[in-house]
Amino acid sequence: MSAFLQTTAFAKINLTLRIVRRRADGYHEIVSLAAFADVGDELTLAPGPKLELEIGGPNAEALAESSGNLVLIAASHLAEHVTGLKTGVFRLAKRLPVGAGLGGGSADAAAALRLLAQLNELPLDDPRILTAARKSGADVTVCLEQKARVMSGIGEKLSPPLQLPELPCVILFPELFVSTQTVFETFDELGMISLSGKYDDHPEASAIPLERQKFFAFLNSQNNDLARATHQITPAVEAVEEQLSRTGGVRLVRMSGSGPSVFALYDTMQQAEQAAATIRAENRDRWVAATTLR
Repeated sequence: MSAFLQTTAFAKINLTLRIVRRRADGYHEIVSLAAFADVGDELTLAPGPKLELEIGGPNAEALAESSGNLVLIAASHLAEHVTGLKTGVFRLAKRLPVGAGLGGGSADAAAALRLLAQLNELPLDDPRILTAARKSGADVTVCLEQKARVMSGIGEKLSPPLQLPELPCVILFPELFVSTQTVFETFDELGMISLSGKYDDHPEASAIPLERQKFFAFLNSQNNDLARATHQITPAVEAVEEQLSRTGGVRLVRMSGSGPSVFALYDTMQQAEQAAATIRAENRDRWVAATTLR
């Protein structure tokens, strides 16, 4: 085994997001088709006697102190269930913007569990890995294998992986913070009014067509039910959507998760790269990535 282990924590995008209901405990049950971009944070693990985390990278300063980082939280949860768990020093290169709604923290936690699983020769479907993932956050489980799936429940129930058509994409983070809790509270205050008026019409994974044109028709039949609430909190997100809608060759524009990041889909990578270049020229202070979803 090499001196250190390494993995990439890819950004998560919610291609669809439907709110099914608000539970008595305050959590919301959802149905969402999640996919992963090919941009993300880098995490390494140098085996050693003490569990530690060092943070670097272009967006490191935006993180709070490492003691509250989900990497250490996930590792600690796994240590509770695996006697004599081998750990070491994690080094996180933070490349995804913090607070962008791209699942960065959850992806980092899942990356830590992948590396610990490798170090300790545990399969990713080991019940102890899955328990640690669920304890670390609702989105951590889907980030373990980083494959497109339909999420349900509060995010912990996953369909089998889906082989999506190639999806050239631009992700735009408008450099503002939107509290997920505030978005859900606003959604509730609006009376659970979905953009389509329906909450339970998202098909199961097996019923999603994967041929390219039919897949886009499916995406256009769906929504992000939180968009209306986020737009009310900050009109800047809606302005970003309109900006991406004006780029050449765009097929779909939608907010991801509770925001504030917005993504746009294209037919070709050339179109996506041109759109990203246009956005960068207009807004040099914003984080923009041309990528491919899978």
